[in-house]
Amino acid sequence: MLNIVIDGKKVKAQEGSTVLENVQALKIAIPTLCHHKELTPFGACRLCSVEVKTNGKWQLATSCNTPVESGMEIATSSEAAKESRKSAAELLYYRYPETQAVKEIAQKLGVDVSPETAEDHDCILCGLCVRTCSEVVGVSALTFQDRGRGRDIDEPEIIFDPNVCIGCGSCAYVCPTGYVKMETDGDRRIIWDKVFKMVPCPVCGRFFAPEDQLKYISKTTGVPLGELTTCVDCR
Repeated sequence: MLNIVIDGKKVKAQEGSTVLENVQALKIAIPTLCHHKELTPFGACRLCSVEVKTNGKWQLATSCNTPVESGMEIATSSEAAKESRKSAAELLYYRYPETQAVKEIAQKLGVDVSPETAEDHDCILCGLCVRTCSEVVGVSALTFQDRGRGRDIDEPEIIFDPNVCIGCGSCAYVCPTGYVKMETDGDRRIIWDKVFKMVPCPVCGRFFAPEDQLKYISKTTGVPLGELTTCVDCR
């Protein structure tokens, strides 16, 4: 265990843990849009910035992907930390003023926002869908294409591979803005504009899962496909 200090309070921290994990353990609210506790930290939204002091020097850091160090001091509500979070929120709101999730968090951080209702569902490039598809599902149907040498794009974007997607909908579940949409209509599920055939439960008749998803589970687990076609409620 490591000895650290958070807002003047001495804390025992697990080696390898992040600043955000330890701050949240103390029930201190830190805003995030790109973070999920089950996924690799990304540091994209920069809304979780705090001040940390190591080797006698204070500096701003994104708490979600900053590991704690022995003797580290952390200030979550210093003026510099609050201003950094507000600036990050202002930049997000400037770019996505009609996205409700962005507007709500910007308003909480003191940004002047329009009183009009925000109804858009923009992709804010948080990367949650990409990491979920890769780390949790294990499919990697989504990739994050960033700027860089040899890349013929003006802005970063999420690339969808319809040949790999199994239609599980995990990306839609974690999307904080509602940009990733999943629609189920009878024996069809539509996600990322790809149509998936749904499988009906032989007991209750309810269409409960995409056929591609069940085939993927069967392949990766070794469970016969026939044993997966009955819904959870009827097993």
